[in-house]
Amino acid sequence: MTLGTLTLYIAIAALVLTLLVGLVFKAQKNWLITYLQNFTGALFVFSGWVKAIDPLGTAYKMEQYFAEFEATFENTWFSFIAPMFPWLSEYAINFSVAVIIFEIVLGIMLLIGALPRLTAWLFFLLVLFFTALTGFTYLTGFVPAEVNFFQFGQWVAFEETNMKVTDCGCFGDFLKLKPKISFFKDLFLLIPALIFLWQHKKFHQLFAPITRTAIVTVSLVGLLIYCMSNYVWDLPHTDFRPFAVGKDVRTQKMLEEEAAANTQVTAYKVTNKATGETKVIPIDEYLKVYQKEYPKEEWTSQQISSKPEIEATKISDFEIEGTDGMDIVPDLLDFPGYTLMVVAYKMPGDISEQTLTVQDTSWIVDTVQINGGDSIAYVKRVDQIQERQVADQLYTFPDYYLERYQKLLIPIQQQGKEAGAKVFAATGFADPEKLDDFKAAAGFDFPIYQADDILLKTIVRSNPGLVLWKDGKIVNKWHHKKFDEVGDVKLLLK
Repeated sequence: MTLGTLTLYIAIAALVLTLLVGLVFKAQKNWLITYLQNFTGALFVFSGWVKAIDPLGTAYKMEQYFAEFEATFENTWFSFIAPMFPWLSEYAINFSVAVIIFEIVLGIMLLIGALPRLTAWLFFLLVLFFTALTGFTYLTGFVPAEVNFFQFGQWVAFEETNMKVTDCGCFGDFLKLKPKISFFKDLFLLIPALIFLWQHKKFHQLFAPITRTAIVTVSLVGLLIYCMSNYVWDLPHTDFRPFAVGKDVRTQKMLEEEAAANTQVTAYKVTNKATGETKVIPIDEYLKVYQKEYPKEEWTSQQISSKPEIEATKISDFEIEGTDGMDIVPDLLDFPGYTLMVVAYKMPGDISEQTLTVQDTSWIVDTVQINGGDSIAYVKRVDQIQERQVADQLYTFPDYYLERYQKLLIPIQQQGKEAGAKVFAATGFADPEKLDDFKAAAGFDFPIYQADDILLKTIVRSNPGLVLWKDGKIVNKWHHKKFDEVGDVKLLLK
């Protein structure tokens, strides 16, 4: 689905609602305002709902924003703001749920006309907030990697690779929008937002005041429970991500790689190192004149390729590094049997230093004549033993996290191994000592491989989570709260 198609559906739904308000409820005061109420209300309910399905996805996106905001502000006059963002990152999931519920409830308030003045101001402020996020995302495309966002004089021509956050997450994983499109979408929404500020008295209002209050209250409670059900107690009830259950990852990865390989260079973008002047030159013309007119000493060049027939997803980035540093994904996807894969994008733990006493032994070697003859032997004996103190790092892990493995996950894996399945874990890149300490603390006797944490977050929204593979396809996935529902693994793998 595209943004244009989605907008058309919402526009039609808003038209139907407007006719109901005017012709059935007889509540409209101004047809245009009523239509705008219904259009923006329906849009906010839908965009909030697709995020409520996966609150962790929005939380991960906010963590990216907070990290970039911290880096942007820390070396400016606004550096006093920077420490706030790591703190916000710690509570990203709470922030995510709050924004999602706020967006949906605000959409409901627009649809029923609850508290018109307050609703108008809240809508304006939320759209302003979204515009700031999408605007930052898009405008960083003009900012080179070594330049701060606020160094406006050093901005350059737009380059997609410069963008710090690649998409705004406006519609979660349901619909990915280019940052420029997201930004202009929010600029467009500022138009009804401003109209509402001075025309809120013309809002239609459905039902009695007490009924509107009840609808808003019940929505708040219901949405909170719904959001929590999609990350605290279980996986999202609908999976819009490329690693959904039933997905043939092997085939999709092959198609995406073939599409990327079949792209062709269509032009070159050249930039003058001294002046910053840029030109886009068709490849045939560039190959004829580049040595003479665009020498490497004066110009940098960048290839411009055609778009692949199949757009790349996270499946294209699917790599898991084995203990030998090699990618184990080809073996995983080509294995015809079952594989139980534990996914832990992060292993929470603390590091502490402990002092150990070690003994250094020095030896003396004596030469001994054997039986008074010419033969000799070398005899080694202790000269002295000295003790010394050395510092050693030790990783410790929360009991609640270790229990997720010890009580249910490890028995499941053990049964899977006995049934002939491959068994391993994949975690975000970490110190090998940390992984060793974790295996010892949890009693985890299976290989632990490493991968990009964002990739692992995409595969399953649980830490840890369990993924069942067979012949390159994802058969099932489980949240750690649902490990007890896996049942008899031997029957599962038949």
